[in-house]
Amino acid sequence: MSKLAIFGLALLAVPRVVAHDLDLVGPAVNALLVWVPLVIWVTVVLVRRVENPFLTLLAVGLVYGILLAIGHQVFWEESFDDPPALGGNLAGVLSPGTETVVLRGFAFLSSVVTGTAVGAATGAVAWLLSRLRRS
Repeated sequence: MSKLAIFGLALLAVPRVVAHDLDLVGPAVNALLVWVPLVIWVTVVLVRRVENPFLTLLAVGLVYGILLAIGHQVFWEESFDDPPALGGNLAGVLSPGTETVVLRGFAFLSSVVTGTAVGAATGAVAWLLSRLRRS
């Protein structure tokens, strides 16, 4: 699958990032924004009979994770009534600027890991379905 197609599939999941971060939709629409892109990912790799559906959707998930991370950074201020802060033993230990960098850095990394995990999960489903179809 081409890099453009991988990017295009990843883009299908971006509206959920915007809708969630800006609290624009309720639970039902949010669920659709979560699941419909993933069903489309699996359907596309099955219809196109890609050679390695797991690896393909892992790549889609990685790109989605990067887009998710960027989206969360862009909407960071709008997403929170009060900005997040470290708590517990770490409360007040770091300067506000350093704390912001740490929190945003972990949020970015977490988003990339989450997107990649979603890609791995959908890739595993697509791989299994492609094997079942061949049987």
